[in-house]
Amino acid sequence: MELSNKKRMRLYFIILSFILVFFIVFSISLGGISIGIKEIFEIILSKFTEKNLEINSSNYFIVWNLRFPRILLASLVGASLSISGVALQGIFKNPMADPYVTGTSAGASFGASIAIVFLKESNITIGFSAFIFSVIASFLIYYLAQNKGKVDVVNLLLAGIVLSSLLSAFVSFIMIFNQQELISIFTYTMGSFNGANWMQFKILLFTTFLGFFVLYYLHKELNILTLGDESAKSIGVEVEKVKKIILISTSLLTAIAVSYVGIIAFVGLIVPHFFRLLTGSNHKYLLPISFVGGAIFMLICDNLSRTLINNSEIPVGIITSIIGAPLFLYLLNKRKR
Repeated sequence: MELSNKKRMRLYFIILSFILVFFIVFSISLGGISIGIKEIFEIILSKFTEKNLEINSSNYFIVWNLRFPRILLASLVGASLSISGVALQGIFKNPMADPYVTGTSAGASFGASIAIVFLKESNITIGFSAFIFSVIASFLIYYLAQNKGKVDVVNLLLAGIVLSSLLSAFVSFIMIFNQQELISIFTYTMGSFNGANWMQFKILLFTTFLGFFVLYYLHKELNILTLGDESAKSIGVEVEKVKKIILISTSLLTAIAVSYVGIIAFVGLIVPHFFRLLTGSNHKYLLPISFVGGAIFMLICDNLSRTLINNSEIPVGIITSIIGAPLFLYLLNKRKR
């Protein structure tokens, strides 16, 4: 007996959730020092219970203070970028849209570069400066895209391209005249989860799920918007209001994510596109499935960034681009056929 569409989507979500849990545990075990699955569970169990288990103190530090917050943060970043991509592709009615058309990545790069060169270099100052400039860039593009109180999609895309190019030029200018900080700026622009901590995870946990619930609440409106603005208005959707809420939500989701970990390309583009082929365009199912799928994709990329080269780490943004670009071309070709 063939499963109904609703049951099939639930099954996809359950399977992906189990895969995510597996990858979280598997990812914690990976690294220069291999730690067994049993010991990982004992370390996590000892943290939440009063059981006195015989645990290696160095392994405990590695799991709880280094790997676990990094793995969870990577999962949330992947989820944030993915659902942002889903929502933006929905309001633009274009599967080529991604979170960075709103200028968040270019703004974050510029803000981080300013902090690295002119302020005391620390994760707090870099992250805060990146977040502020990414939000400013997003709202500037949003303002430029308005035409008689309406958000013009073409204007938004053009403003995003122009401002991103300008800010990228400023970042290159800063790098040329500040050779000592060149590596720090370059590392940020390539993305990295190195240095992740529990405070970052807690903040991103709150913002990611808040953003998800806002977007999921609007899943019916997103479905209707794919029919066109005029059709949506005739049904009773407040098109401009919905667009504003979605643009603000996705901008903040992306801004907070990239302020912590730097610029990570292709996640918000490739993951929604892939799962749209699997689930269809109903945002009721596409949003939660892309949420989990984005987390899995980011964990795979982060694992590769940590393990491909011994005693060295490749910026995760390079991995996502290497995987994402050819995969996207394949999906694009498949969709065309």
